[in-house]
Amino acid sequence: MSTLEILVVGVIAIVGVGLYGLLITRNLIKVVVALQILVKGALIALVAAGDASGQVGLSQSLAITVIVADTVVGVVGLALAVQTKRLLGTLDVDALSTLKG
Repeated sequence: MSTLEILVVGVIAIVGVGLYGLLITRNLIKVVVALQILVKGALIALVAAGDASGQVGLSQSLAITVIVADTVVGVVGLALAVQTKRLLGTLDVDALSTLKG
């Protein structure tokens, strides 16, 4: 089994875990963690694709950009979770539908 095939299997596994986490949980913090896992799988796929196509520099620069954007999404998601917990007393995603404003 080649290195690329191992990476593809790993990426599928990581993306699968992230997607499964997104589908089964209703807790905001767990949703943010599952989203982070999903994005990390996509990052590994991006770098592996760059390596396979011979454009490692481009894929690495795109990966760094995605890491920065992903960090912002994670921080905003956690801040939303903290504010939801303070306001509603729960981290349930369904509780967000009761917000008005």
